[in-house]
Amino acid sequence: MRVLGSHENMNEVKTKEYAHDQAPNVNTSGWFLGAGGRVRLRALTRIRWVAIIGQLVALFLVRFGLDWPLPMTSALVVVSLSVILNLIMTIRRPVQGIVKEWEAAAYLAFDTLQLALLLYLTGGLTNPFALLFLGPVTVSATVLTRRATTMLCGLVIMLATALVFRHMPLPWSDLGLELPSLYVWGLWAAVIIGTLFLAVYAGSLAAESRRMSNALSETQLSLAREQQISAVGGLAAAAAHELGSPLSTILVTATELSKEVDENSPLSDDIKILSTEAVRCKEILAGLLIQPSSDDSGVIFSHIQLSGLVRSAAERHRLPDIDLQIKSDSKSSAIEPVLENSPEFLHGLGNIVQNAFQFAQSSVSIDVKWSLESIDIEVKDDGPGFAPAVLDRIGEPYISSRAGDHLGLGLFIAQSLLQRTGGRMNVTNIRDEAGNVFGGQVIINWSRESLDIRAQSM
Repeated sequence: MRVLGSHENMNEVKTKEYAHDQAPNVNTSGWFLGAGGRVRLRALTRIRWVAIIGQLVALFLVRFGLDWPLPMTSALVVVSLSVILNLIMTIRRPVQGIVKEWEAAAYLAFDTLQLALLLYLTGGLTNPFALLFLGPVTVSATVLTRRATTMLCGLVIMLATALVFRHMPLPWSDLGLELPSLYVWGLWAAVIIGTLFLAVYAGSLAAESRRMSNALSETQLSLAREQQISAVGGLAAAAAHELGSPLSTILVTATELSKEVDENSPLSDDIKILSTEAVRCKEILAGLLIQPSSDDSGVIFSHIQLSGLVRSAAERHRLPDIDLQIKSDSKSSAIEPVLENSPEFLHGLGNIVQNAFQFAQSSVSIDVKWSLESIDIEVKDDGPGFAPAVLDRIGEPYISSRAGDHLGLGLFIAQSLLQRTGGRMNVTNIRDEAGNVFGGQVIINWSRESLDIRAQSM
């Protein structure tokens, strides 16, 4: 079965790591992250200051508000360790306020150990604040790798288990409350299950968010380069227009000289060469003013008829051993739409056509249809069709199972770019009456007003 890969020119995107390092992550934990997924120091110190204040409030409230005997000296020493670490981190202040992943993991492990010491001094898992074990694990699952989160979960499980057997008791017995061991083990199970659940759930959400962010960054990089190419084309057309008049003057002058100079003169051949090269330059400049794949229709670079733009997007990906058929038809004798030659349209449709060629066995067909209300483009191939995994995850990045440099972004990029032009994309397999797949099909639909320059000007 086929899976849709990425554009063949994705060397401009390089790799997932390139986009990840070049663009900041935009996700639900974005305020934690710096460039390349590293963690911001300020976020860690702020969280620890909040934890320190909460610990002090709880200790003083229980000791002096409830008048319960607590080992306050030992507890305050444990809290002061966090204060000292925060001050050291603030003074040290690494470059750009970013800490490496292993440093962030070490800081979260320290917070876990510090909390375990406080719980040891204040009742172990029978202390309601034992649920705060979930805090460092949640932060790690959100911003760090699975390896770091797994190690932190292991630390939490080990410390929670130790606190079941060894801890300093709270004065529950003075109030007539004795917690049975079964209940304590239930608290242990709740902490462990909550830790594992949050690690998996928060980690999956954060990973998906980062994945989408990285794919969007790659799409933006690809589109930016396509826009640069379009800008260069516009400059070329402007230069061709400006150079047309001087070349015409040179050609006229060379023609007049050829009439005045005798054919036997040694200058005669030079004048002929000058005239020939001037004509050649005019033809080259004229080619810059015409869209190369518009079949000599004379369309200026910025605007082109729908069929010409589709052919332009398809021809750049054509393979010599695959037959390409492009059909254009009006549904209701409507005039063919004229479109802006946008990089979104060319790059989005080009990705779809390129993948059709990659998986086709012998032919690719493109049907272009338009009416007074809509524009439809159908890209079909006679390949093995789309894999069920692709059809089930339409619109998601990194769904290619092919090895090599393929990033699995073809369909994602195509859909993202075509949506910017107002298009709606539908991906299906072509089946016979027996239900056998004999090709893949991508249908893109637009309202005519969203693309047609003439309709927009009315």
